[in-house]
Amino acid sequence: MKQLDLEAYRELLTEWKMKSVIVLRGQRLLDEWYESGKDSIGPLYSCTKSILSALIGISIDKGFITSVEQPITDYLDHPPEISNALRQITIKHLLTMTPGFDWPDFDKPYKALKAAEEPVRFVLEQPLISDPGTAFAYNSGGSHLLSAILTKATGLSALSFAKDYLFGPLGFQSARWMERAGINEGGAGLYLYGRDLARIGSLFVQNGQFDQEQLISSSWVEQSTKLHHRGLLHYEPPIYGGYGFHWWHSPESHNGQCDCYFAFGHGGQYLLVAPGHELVIVIRKKVTKRNDAIWSRRLIFEHIIPACLDRNR
Repeated sequence: MKQLDLEAYRELLTEWKMKSVIVLRGQRLLDEWYESGKDSIGPLYSCTKSILSALIGISIDKGFITSVEQPITDYLDHPPEISNALRQITIKHLLTMTPGFDWPDFDKPYKALKAAEEPVRFVLEQPLISDPGTAFAYNSGGSHLLSAILTKATGLSALSFAKDYLFGPLGFQSARWMERAGINEGGAGLYLYGRDLARIGSLFVQNGQFDQEQLISSSWVEQSTKLHHRGLLHYEPPIYGGYGFHWWHSPESHNGQCDCYFAFGHGGQYLLVAPGHELVIVIRKKVTKRNDAIWSRRLIFEHIIPACLDRNR
């Protein structure tokens, strides 16, 4: 096995404006690097979406939610005049970013969503322009609906549910999550320590098991991280990928190294899992421009993964 030495990349990490890098194989730390010298709590941006997906999976495992095939109208109050249209949208459509709402690229209504007095109603009142399940449109509004559904189904905020069923069992140091009217923001707003975020990756690389406890069913791990839609596999620079249940999916043919899936946050925040090699990589980067995320991607696929892979294994 090759030895990973992140300190040897200090000049590159500084030039590419990295704030922290954590690499694990399973639960074993291979190396970590922090611009400030130590781990700290920070925003996940849209990596929040993948954590929310895990919480939806746990809620199904525990029987709070019956199935991803349930219509969203089972849980969400909605204007009766659009009930028939909304009844066609399922939880799965929200998870795969295919509910059919008019939500221009790239998440352009996000600021209006944040400013709305009733964010759930704001999303539900957006026009439906395609049949659910057909067209991919990156939509933080749909993520917020998932958070509202989780709260309706469990009687707990997403943060409280996470502390009981995920963050607590994983031994997280701390967690904060922005909320509006008792609903934690679904598309972003979660703050975690880098090492704690990496534990989510360890949980997934071990098929939902952590320290001999099955926190998420292996079937949910498999179903939620596989490719459900081509998503943004065509996007240049290639910072995204296909899409699963609020996880991005990148096959070896897309990245040149290995099959993997990842949570992605604005500007180049990554929680990446390469299950075939049991690798977990957390990248935190200074937010500059959206496409500057290419530096995080290059760090992962041109430097970290090649240094970790033993091709003779």
